[in-house]
Amino acid sequence: MRMLMIVRMPHKNFNASVGDGSVEKKMKSILEATKPEAVYFTELEGLRAAVILVNLEKPSMIPSLSEPWFLAFEANVEFHVVMGPDELGQAGLDKLGARWA
Repeated sequence: MRMLMIVRMPHKNFNASVGDGSVEKKMKSILEATKPEAVYFTELEGLRAAVILVNLEKPSMIPSLSEPWFLAFEANVEFHVVMGPDELGQAGLDKLGARWA
């Protein structure tokens, strides 16, 4: 299942990693271990953030994807199920609309 993983990194821990020169090594290590489909870095709600597309084969993978961010940066991590246009087309929205509208 394709998931959008949103990682928000508090300033204090991220700044400490920038200051001691370890941030690049930590980020590279996490991304190499988790092998995301895509990664984008941005700002969300005033915090440094990463928006990451991952394939979640089973729920037990959640700790292997989130723990590195928790431990390295004390980050907040969210998971959201996402789908592409073809998958949305398979959802049967027209039938749902007819039933529930």
